[in-house]
Amino acid sequence: RYKLKCLKFNLTRNVGELLRPPKTGGLPDDLATWCNDFAHHFAGKVAQICCELDSSLTVVSAEVTEVPVCPTLWDSFWLVLPDDVEGILGSVRATTCALDPCPSWLVKPAKDGLLDWFVTIINASLIQGSVPACFKQAVVKPLLKKTLLDPSVCNNYRPISNLPFLGKVLERVVATQLQEFLDDTDFLDCSQSGFRPGYSTETVLVALVDDLRRQLDRGSVTLLVLLDISAAFDTIDHGILLGRLSGMGLGGTVLQWLQSFLEGHSQMVKLGDTCSDPWPLTCGVPQGSILSPMLFNIYMKPLGEVIWSFGGCCHLYADDTQIHYSFPSNSKEAPRILNQCLAAVADWMRRNKLRINPDKTEALLVSHSSDRGIGWQTVLDGVALPLKSQVRSLGVFLDSALTLEAQVSAVAGRAFAQLRLVRQLRPYLVKSDDHSGACLSYL
Repeated sequence: RYKLKCLKFNLTRNVGELLRPPKTGGLPDDLATWCNDFAHHFAGKVAQICCELDSSLTVVSAEVTEVPVCPTLWDSFWLVLPDDVEGILGSVRATTCALDPCPSWLVKPAKDGLLDWFVTIINASLIQGSVPACFKQAVVKPLLKKTLLDPSVCNNYRPISNLPFLGKVLERVVATQLQEFLDDTDFLDCSQSGFRPGYSTETVLVALVDDLRRQLDRGSVTLLVLLDISAAFDTIDHGILLGRLSGMGLGGTVLQWLQSFLEGHSQMVKLGDTCSDPWPLTCGVPQGSILSPMLFNIYMKPLGEVIWSFGGCCHLYADDTQIHYSFPSNSKEAPRILNQCLAAVADWMRRNKLRINPDKTEALLVSHSSDRGIGWQTVLDGVALPLKSQVRSLGVFLDSALTLEAQVSAVAGRAFAQLRLVRQLRPYLVKSDDHSGACLSYL
């Protein structure tokens, strides 16, 4: 099934590249300068956000820095066996990093001769509570955000980070044990989706739309706010995260290993055979890491308690935070309570070294047509949020009446775009039997 999925993906990608070749040009000839420009841009963006957060926060409250009193529930890892590592090698994607000694696709066919070495390295790391420094060096590839953007502007690119393959295998070992601990202790809230079994984009969207639909059927008005967090994974404070890990019952070599995992990371930009100077990462969780989304979920858990204290609801998928608050259409207290809730959320974000971007945050009023003229203003971090007729949540368009008409139109448009690609290929397809000929007759 996995091979068939990869075949379909590669076929679609290759057809798109043949019929719509990517634009080239605009890059300077001096790749060394270009690499360092990218490095300074990516590092400077995070540094600027952290500086703004530090300047806006004069006092850190005790609830952020104080570690909750909790007995140690897990202080050492379970060591792995060759069969465990073999199973992980079969499940981890073979994404080769430029720092790997050989292509990762060679590792799987040669695993019989490498398993004992891998087991020794992994168990030594788990016993010592330390991550090898070579596993904490990432190679960043700049990726143009949209094909129509100017390729000569650094701000039009997003960094795609890749870590060494064996480091990902080690992370998978730890992630498996950490997920088992989270399940046994029931630590994460049911409102937190993503990067955990049984909680995908589909489940969070079903839960969100169901909540909105139920309130609409009751005749209530619901305000949905989609928060935009700038570089959320990159600004996480290590001290706060380690405090949360300790507060949930981690200790011993487990906590020591996770601290080693967070500290000492570095990145460098690579274009062709040219690399930039590496720069250290003093905050955040590593991009492209298997463990990072799980650690981010743990970091964000207290936010739900803040929202629920005001009677609101939330759905979190990684850094996509969706808040909705329902109230009677004639309520006079709703605007005040909702703005207090958003002010508390903004304050929590600042104290936890996360920056909300009000300009990209969206608000949608879900109600019957007779209630859409409610005249009150939602304010987030001092910025008024205009109500929109539709918003996009995790790739799905939602409108004020939950008709999903915009989503159906978008899906139909993408389907017709794929059909147009196939139609352009029709002259090059060979009719092998009557069935294929019948299919081609529709194009």
